[in-house]
Amino acid sequence: MVFGDVLLSEESIRERNGVSFNPGAGGWPTIRYFNAETGIGGAPYEKKTDQAMCSELKDTDHMFAYVEGAASTLLCNTVSGAGCTDDENKYIKKWAGRREADYASQTARLEKMMAGDAKLTAESLAWMKARKKLLGQLRNSATNEL
Repeated sequence: MVFGDVLLSEESIRERNGVSFNPGAGGWPTIRYFNAETGIGGAPYEKKTDQAMCSELKDTDHMFAYVEGAASTLLCNTVSGAGCTDDENKYIKKWAGRREADYASQTARLEKMMAGDAKLTAESLAWMKARKKLLGQLRNSATNEL
């Protein structure tokens, strides 16, 4: 993964290899991502909240979700189990088919633990974030089935 910064006052990038760009359109900051699906033209960031983009992306959960989605790194599929670790599959099996209130309660519990004063190891924090993400996927799957 590579991050870049273009200073338009020094190099005005409007077209490359026959592909037109419009950097700066839509205000500041202009966020675009490039991957195999978007090609050289890339695609713009789509806001998820009503916050200013710079505030939205300051939230680490939003930023991580954006980077993972744009980079297509969401590996664990909670429906098929493809790309999931053994621990993730155990967690999915434990939580699959629960009620909305159960997902909300567990998500709130994880958020409280992550925000608490307890000194968490990087490994513990990563596993909490992974569980929160899995719960979100399970919750979305359950909502889509209704």
